[in-house]
Amino acid sequence: MTENGTLPIARFLETLEIVSREGAHLAYSWKRVFSDVIDAAWVESLETDPQRAETLEAFVSRFGRMQDSIAGKLLPRWLLALAEVPGSQIEVLNRGERLGVVDDVDRWLQARNLRNRLIHEYADRADAFAEDLKLAKEYTHLLMQTYNRVRDFAVHRMGLDNSNVPGRLALSEQAVTVG
Repeated sequence: MTENGTLPIARFLETLEIVSREGAHLAYSWKRVFSDVIDAAWVESLETDPQRAETLEAFVSRFGRMQDSIAGKLLPRWLLALAEVPGSQIEVLNRGERLGVVDDVDRWLQARNLRNRLIHEYADRADAFAEDLKLAKEYTHLLMQTYNRVRDFAVHRMGLDNSNVPGRLALSEQAVTVG
């Protein structure tokens, strides 16, 4: 840490910027995947529709990456910027919940388990995978909300200049916005 404590804040802001970009990419893939009705037939069509399979793969990868970045990098660096010592990932999530940036640790853990299922199990049961994709649609909102809460905390409670903080993320069926 530098004398004036700017290094942890700078690293936090750099990470916030990275997660913002990841969120924009995730939002793009989310819109593409969920523009279709997701059901067992849609999942089964992945075998014969490589473009759809590639679109899904991008979504699953981006979903996992953003989740990893928030829980493994953004939240710990945010705590360091607050002059706190982050602990294990569950401790970081619990602290984030107490400070109001993580809505529900149990939902985060469910999203983590979902991420693992999305990566490993879609070939096994099309109906179960379709249901997991519907959950991923919901949990993408959780990721975006967590990013937005950390971002807003930085501006409103840490007093960081809004012009130095990346914009909020939003999901919409009609359009994906970053601003």
